[in-house]
Parts: sequence; C-alpha cells; structure tokens
Amino acid sequence: MTVDFFREEPTARSSWRLAVLMGANSRTYKFALGEALLEAAAAGREDIPLRDLAKPYAMSLVRHLAQAPQASLNTKVGDTDFLAVAQREAEESARLGSPTEELLALAMKSMQQMVMQKFHNLRGGVELPHRFYELTGSSRQRVVKLTDHLREVALSQQATTLQSELAARWSIVETSFAAGVGQSLVLQGVAVDLDNLVITDKQRRRPVTGVTEAVIGFQHGRCMICGEPLTLGIDELAVDHVFPYSFMRLFGGKIDLDAIWNLAPAHASCNSRKSNRPPHHDELVRLAKRNEAILKSPHPLKRTLQLTLKLYGYTGERAGEWYSFLQRVHREM
Repeated sequence: MTVDFFREEPTARSSWRLAVLMGANSRTYKFALGEALLEAAAAGREDIPLRDLAKPYAMSLVRHLAQAPQASLNTKVGDTDFLAVAQREAEESARLGSPTEELLALAMKSMQQMVMQKFHNLRGGVELPHRFYELTGSSRQRVVKLTDHLREVALSQQATTLQSELAARWSIVETSFAAGVGQSLVLQGVAVDLDNLVITDKQRRRPVTGVTEAVIGFQHGRCMICGEPLTLGIDELAVDHVFPYSFMRLFGGKIDLDAIWNLAPAHASCNSRKSNRPPHHDELVRLAKRNEAILKSPHPLKRTLQLTLKLYGYTGERAGEWYSFLQRVHREM
C-alpha cells in the first residue's frame, strides 16, 4: 500500500508523507529532524552545518519531553542516551534558549548515528523514492546538503499543511508512548470529539490532535469531495461526513458515521454544496484509498480503522476491504 499511496501521486511531497506518516516509530527523533529540515529549506538554505541543524532539533525534543515520553515503553534509555541527557539539560537549555554544549554535542552525534541514517527508510527495508538531504564534509565539519526535493516540499503550496501533519503525527505517537494511555490507544484506537473536531484517547478523553491534521496527509492534502488541494490556514475547511450523519437512523445505530473512517477534510464550499447527499462513486474511491493508507501507518489510527472493519466481519488486514465495506454501506442506505 505504501507503493499504491506513492503511485497515486508520485511526488516528493508523497515521499515526505511516507516518511512522516507511515514509518515505524520507537522514538520521535524523525519528527524533530523533519521539523528542522522544513524550517531550514523554507528559509531557502541549500546546505546547513550539522551543528546549526542540531540546535532546533534538540530544542524541539526538549519541549516535547516536558509534555510526553519521546520513546516507547519497550525502549531502554540509559544514563548516556540522548533522551536522558536532554531530560537533565532541559531546564538549563530552556533558560539559555538554546541547547547546552553537552546536549548539542550529543544531538549531533546521535543524529548522525541514528535518525539521519533511517529517515529515508520505511519498514521492510524499502527506501523512499526521493531523498531530502545528504550528510557531507569531514567528521569535524559535517554539513547537511538539502536537496531540491526538500525545497520543493518546504516551499510548496501545501507547506503549512505538511507542517501541521507532522505536528499532529508527533502528538499521536508521543501519546501512544504514554504509560497506560499508550496501551489503551494501541488496543482500543482513538475516539472523536465532534464538537471540537479533535481526536481523543478513549481512556482519558483528552485531546490528542485535530481530526483534519491527523488524516489530511493520508488523502494527499486534497479535498475528499472535489479532489483539489487543501491549504491549511488559507482555505476555509470543513470536516465532511462522507456518509451524511442524517443517514445514521437508516442503519438503526449499527454503523457509526461519527467515526474516523467516515470523516474527511474538505473545502467548506464543497461540503456546503454536498449537504446531505450520499457520496458519489469517486468520493467512495478516494475514501477507500485514504482509509487503506491509514491501515499501513503505525498505531493508533491504524487500530481504530481495523476495529471498525472487524466489527463488520472483515479481517482489517487485507487490501480492498475498505472499498468492499463502503460499497456495502452504500447499498444499505
């Protein structure tokens, strides 16, 4: 499905989304690196000393460490591990507004040894179709060369959307690392607070991230209704019930239309024109592809959609099940 996702829109932007949305996560280093790379490329940089890239990288992790764990509970973090040092140096780094020398040195070391080696790799040993940087220079003067593909992503019309997707994914992953809550997310998936259009964990009912930010990347940043690009912060958006909420009574409460599988970002104007009509065929195809893509991402969004399919007799594992399920819902209307 990662191949199918890229084939649907074979661009550097899709490669970036594969890295951010579908890569495996035992730590959150990838998100800190992605954030720092987008910032550097958006400033028009063609290259940047590793030391300069490591500063925002380290500070982002310091800020996130204050809110949630940045590694899974199964990850062993020793006293000299970067996350342990970041925890110890957090207060002083916050006071300085920049990482301490100890933290910065370790950030540079760990970036080279871990996240910068793995950023372009997906699960199963598959490499991204596009590369976004190359590490060059001597061991004393390491320089990160930013590729044209990265600048294409960082300066694109969807740049703001991509930044929001990264932040949302980071929030989802770090919440899944939290003791107790993480296990709940992995086993039970997430819930939706429709009044505030946010995803919540089922255990505490606390907001995790916005519905739009969490799923828009899986539909290539496009409106579910018209298929044209959506731009967060510029376009007026709505979250569409692809199968209208008013049809809930037709199913006698057996099918939950307020769940993630049926909610999709759209232009507000498209959503208004669609009103309460059933979805057209092309909308069903787009929704099926979006949901299949989520199934290839790590938990907990994946688990949420698996549970929906299993509730109606599907395995939640096989390709094509979402389109089959959506056709079944459509016939029952």
